[in-house]
Amino acid sequence: MLSDISQQFTDSVLIIQLDNGAFHKAKRLQLADNIILLFQPAHSPELNPIEQVWQYIKRRLRWLLPKNLDDLRAALYLEIGKLTKPIIASIAQRQYIMVALSIAGF
Repeated sequence: MLSDISQQFTDSVLIIQLDNGAFHKAKRLQLADNIILLFQPAHSPELNPIEQVWQYIKRRLRWLLPKNLDDLRAALYLEIGKLTKPIIASIAQRQYIMVALSIAGF
């Protein structure tokens, strides 16, 4: 699967952020030259970009008082629909990724 992704983005360097689960560190795992695995420290959801996106959405829904699950679902879909690439980038970009890239020579 990683080889398929690598081939689809041959002109890009792909940084895949992972938690430190043992299943992400298989000894037989072979990575293409354009894939970098970036492992986050244990017990650090604040470093996980998707957790930051969820925090952003939760803050926008904080004072909402839905009458039922369908109302909550509709509000959630509405907020997710408002997320653009620039908004997600502003939420999820992390300086430590840029530092890791500079150390790796990219």
